[in-house]
Amino acid sequence: QVQLVESGGGLVQAGGSLRLSCAASGRTFARYTMGWFRQAPGKEREYVAGITWTSGSTYYADSVKGRFTISRDGAKNTVYLQMNSLKPEDTAVYYCATGDGSIWNRNGYDYWGQGTQVTVSS
Repeated sequence: QVQLVESGGGLVQAGGSLRLSCAASGRTFARYTMGWFRQAPGKEREYVAGITWTSGSTYYADSVKGRFTISRDGAKNTVYLQMNSLKPEDTAVYYCATGDGSIWNRNGYDYWGQGTQVTVSS
């Protein structure tokens, strides 16, 4: 079965950096897109970034453009989210997901990881 396992979350000061990893298994990911979403307390889960596995095309939410970078390593079946210049408003649980629908919409993804907490202190 498809499994997505996130890691790399933690506590960081504003202006700092973190790199999240998502180890994926159980699917031929070349046919699918991979995305990162986040959910802060009391808020809906929102799109952060996505990548098409084969071409490596990337797509970002306006709130993270220029600060976050999504990438993938085909040999390791792993997707990364490099987060720089972190802000307190980036605090959330970050989820990795895979699917073959719209890269921008949570409904375009059919498998999700368990999430990893990112906390940015001011």
